[in-house]
Amino acid sequence: MPHQGEILQEAIKNSGISITRIVDDLGITRPTMYRKFKERELDYNFVKRVGVIIGHDFADSFTMSQQSDLPFDVTSVSKNVNSLSGLGPANRPAVTVGSDPDSLKHLMVLQQKYIALLEAYNELLLKVYGPK
Repeated sequence: MPHQGEILQEAIKNSGISITRIVDDLGITRPTMYRKFKERELDYNFVKRVGVIIGHDFADSFTMSQQSDLPFDVTSVSKNVNSLSGLGPANRPAVTVGSDPDSLKHLMVLQQKYIALLEAYNELLLKVYGPK
């Protein structure tokens, strides 16, 4: 009997949707996805997200109890990075735990903001110190 990773791999293969598109939508790398295919048990939320992308309901395929997830709710931040630089750690916006059903989307937005901040930081380092 195939394990959950194999079931996921077969469903993706049958969907006709490329692995590249799926990993881009999930925000993971191809090697991470291939490691998931080897796992006997997968995280419920991960399988659910893949199911949404490929249009497949895994409810019949998996007999797993829904794992409890931590519903993170990201507080919206309307300030830009420059205005946050003068704030101490106690005054910075925080990630709080809530019951928002779109928590994954909020976390992805937070991830994108973090990446943008890192890119801005790298640009600043290049301006100050120049290329190596």
